[in-house]
Amino acid sequence: MLKECRTHGYFRCEECPICGEQGRFLMNEEELDKIGRTMAGVLRHFPERYGLKMDKHGWVDLNDFIHSIVVRQRRFRWLKSHHILAIVDTDPKGRYQFRDGMIRATYAHSVDVELDLPTRNVPEVLFYPTTKEEKDILLETGLLPSDRKMVHLSRTIESAIIAGKVRDPEPLIFEVDANAVIESGHKISKAGNTVFVVDAVPAEFLKLVDQKDVGAAAATIEEEGE
Repeated sequence: MLKECRTHGYFRCEECPICGEQGRFLMNEEELDKIGRTMAGVLRHFPERYGLKMDKHGWVDLNDFIHSIVVRQRRFRWLKSHHILAIVDTDPKGRYQFRDGMIRATYAHSVDVELDLPTRNVPEVLFYPTTKEEKDILLETGLLPSDRKMVHLSRTIESAIIAGKVRDPEPLIFEVDANAVIESGHKISKAGNTVFVVDAVPAEFLKLVDQKDVGAAAATIEEEGE
């Protein structure tokens, strides 16, 4: 559920996590999920399907974006700019940005974009999930984009495990020497709360994380989910 507190802004639960106010209702879980999926699709993969013009940095006009949704999905004819801004502001992964009346996704694009993302304060070590079948291949070739335009790295082992479980219930995790990657001439940018992107990672900067450490991190995820 998406709501707005008069004092503390937007939040995704029954009451404001800061003051306990019930807040103003904005949309239910089903609406949030449907609009969120539309945002991800349009801003990452197919802006042309919605008649939107995307600039080279991935930005589209917010008002045009809302109008395109309302025209194609009449059940959302109530949709206004503050609904989209609430989604952007509360997105747990930090996948979207709003600036000067424009909106964009910050990672996972399949369309060609030049993301002018921040490159400061990149952690010394980042992480990448893989499978038992792909491990040896990646240790030879390094990390290259597949269905996305950039390689996506995670800030923590835990976030890499969560990303990896999409493909494998027990992913293996690579440790990436981010400092060495940068020193070799590759630019690593911060794209979300736990996501960093790079054009490629040479194989010599990859090291498998010990499975005991992966198991401990996976246990932490399960405990936090209980």
